[in-house]
Amino acid sequence: MLLAAVITGTAYMLAALGKNASLPARVGPFLASLFLVMGCAHFGVRRFAQGATPLLLPLAALLHGIGYVMIARLSDRLAGLQAMWSVGGVAAFLFVLVAVPRVTDLLRYQYTFLAVGLSLQLLPLVPGVGFSSGGARIWVSVGPINFQPGEFAKLCLAVFFAGYLAEQREVMSTAGKRILGIQLPEMRSFLPVLLAWGVSVVVMVAEKDLGSSLLFFTLFVVMLWVATERTGYLVFGGGLFMVGAFVAYQLFGHVRDRVTIWLDPWSHYNAKGYQIAQGMFGFAEGGLSGTGLGLGDPGRIPAVKNDFIFAAIGEEMGLFGATAVLVAFVLFVGSGLRTALRTDNAFEKLLAVGLTTILGVQAFIILAGVLRVLPLTGVTLPFMSYGGSSLVSNYMLLALLIAVSHSSARRLHEVPR
Repeated sequence: MLLAAVITGTAYMLAALGKNASLPARVGPFLASLFLVMGCAHFGVRRFAQGATPLLLPLAALLHGIGYVMIARLSDRLAGLQAMWSVGGVAAFLFVLVAVPRVTDLLRYQYTFLAVGLSLQLLPLVPGVGFSSGGARIWVSVGPINFQPGEFAKLCLAVFFAGYLAEQREVMSTAGKRILGIQLPEMRSFLPVLLAWGVSVVVMVAEKDLGSSLLFFTLFVVMLWVATERTGYLVFGGGLFMVGAFVAYQLFGHVRDRVTIWLDPWSHYNAKGYQIAQGMFGFAEGGLSGTGLGLGDPGRIPAVKNDFIFAAIGEEMGLFGATAVLVAFVLFVGSGLRTALRTDNAFEKLLAVGLTTILGVQAFIILAGVLRVLPLTGVTLPFMSYGGSSLVSNYMLLALLIAVSHSSARRLHEVPR
């Protein structure tokens, strides 16, 4: 945690020097606030989850710190708002650690989590409450507060899926018909998959949110595969999504636009391909070691503060800095999966897999989109992109993972019960 704080503080000062050739007057209060917030998170873990793996929180703090430095380098106003959400995210992190002393207690409320998750997922479609921004209807306005309910819906659904699959995994492992050489379970076992597929299609069609649709469906298929160890679920689920994606490509213009500019942004440089092209120019400008913090020009990219923050990192920190960010995400996913392997409780194991899948797949989707490995979809880069909903929900996800890790450590008698 100290190393993450030192890296963040040093990067903040370098960005200020590169941008203004002087240190800002608020550098002292910033450093004090940085150490205070990170210290609160650290002592919260030491008090309520001392058996947790020591990697998760420092990795999240490092990613969050680098992301904040890039946001502060782009806009002082956004930096102030992100600082407020950072405090809120750490507060939510501590609240979950205190409120969930035993992760298995969540099993009693699995259907409540299902109802809340589906309601949040579909809330932006309610007239007068939801509204569109950036072409996707994923926002909700409650008085002066705007947020994305889908960021919290995925946590609720992960808890439900983990509980449901932990109870039904033997039924879902029952052998059924063999189709094209693939052993499939009984058709009744496919109903949850079909439900997940249907909701993901509704989200994609009605809300025009390709990223959440892919993330939500992948979450359930991966958890179903892990619970049953049946490859048929993985193949069948992947086939369903491919069919849905093909139909969406044929029916909806915004899907075709995403694919078109993915294949050739240069022909649409003065229109919808401008943002992707500018992102590629930023990576090229950064080279191996980057232009230096505060010395690049990432403001040329329209959505640099959220969708394309990785392009800003690639420009000012170069291939070395971008690779460090990728390694941090890989280590985070590896720690999450190791947490799942260590526990012998089915619910905790599936919950850890689900939470790790959410973060890992979300990071992969947006990084692949920025690098033109996949068509760009509108999801945030966990812990790094600007936005309160994403930051708070990711800290809640982190707290649940840490709680699972601590629970398995207690069960293995590595810490006192």
